[in-house]
Amino acid sequence: MATAPNLSAASRQPHWEWQYLDLMRQIWEHGDERVDRTGVGTRSVFGTQIRFDLAGGAMPLVTTKRIYWKTAAREFLWFLTGETNIRPLVLQGVKIWNEWPHANYVKATGDAISVEVFAERIAEDTDFAAQWGDLGPVYGKQWVDWPVYVPVGGGLYKRDTGINQVARVVDSLRHNPGSRRHIVEGWNVAELDQMSLPPCHKTYQFHVGNGRLNCALYQRSCDVALGLPFNLFGAALFTRMLAQQCDLEPGELVWMGGDTHLYLNHAELVEAQLARVPAGQPVMSIARRPDSIFGYTIDDFAVLDYAPQAHISAPVAV
Repeated sequence: MATAPNLSAASRQPHWEWQYLDLMRQIWEHGDERVDRTGVGTRSVFGTQIRFDLAGGAMPLVTTKRIYWKTAAREFLWFLTGETNIRPLVLQGVKIWNEWPHANYVKATGDAISVEVFAERIAEDTDFAAQWGDLGPVYGKQWVDWPVYVPVGGGLYKRDTGINQVARVVDSLRHNPGSRRHIVEGWNVAELDQMSLPPCHKTYQFHVGNGRLNCALYQRSCDVALGLPFNLFGAALFTRMLAQQCDLEPGELVWMGGDTHLYLNHAELVEAQLARVPAGQPVMSIARRPDSIFGYTIDDFAVLDYAPQAHISAPVAV
């Protein structure tokens, strides 16, 4: 069994990342081993939590392996566009969504090209990208264009202007900060079957207290080794952007997991990471305040004092 370094509670520094490593250890040593959708198999626990204080520019970046935070930031900015095609990500060198449309293409055509060649065709051929690069109405589509239908008579409905949940949250935070309805929801039951992957980080709720903006993220399904570090960073980034737009200070990030798991083929990653000790306190600065939360670019963000240990690779389960 994998174990973290043998450090007593008294000798540990109060580094937030022990929450992450302790969760990883709990799953690996005590999780229920089960068959999952991908066929790879997981060890899983249910109902988990990590808390992180965003004060002073702090960011929940894992330090026991390298997290490519610019990739995570580019993905999050892509969500805010409402885009569902991977081509804008591919053109920025972001590969994290390539496997799903690639698998659909191979299954539909029998053309067993590599995911790398598939991504090259997505980048070079707009018609190919339009046909094969779309993920369905995932994340950003629900966040900024939740579908609305209005009756037109005779039992018929027509599509109306969609709901921009993110814009509504900005407005409600500015004008009704005490509301308990500052929510961005991705779980549109009517459209789940059209999505390449139903939303894992599905519900964001925001809370204002003493001039600080707090965020609670509920994640129905969480790949702790590969996904969770990105999800923590993305939620923290979202909170910082909203706080800046609404003249608030970033507060606490509370992450909650439903099915919280490690894949069985991530054994080497788990063993290596649990043998490391977290160190460092990375912080983020934002260079400017755009007119809208939809106006940020990757160049607006800088992470300082991030000196992670070496990257640990592991396969993605599709």
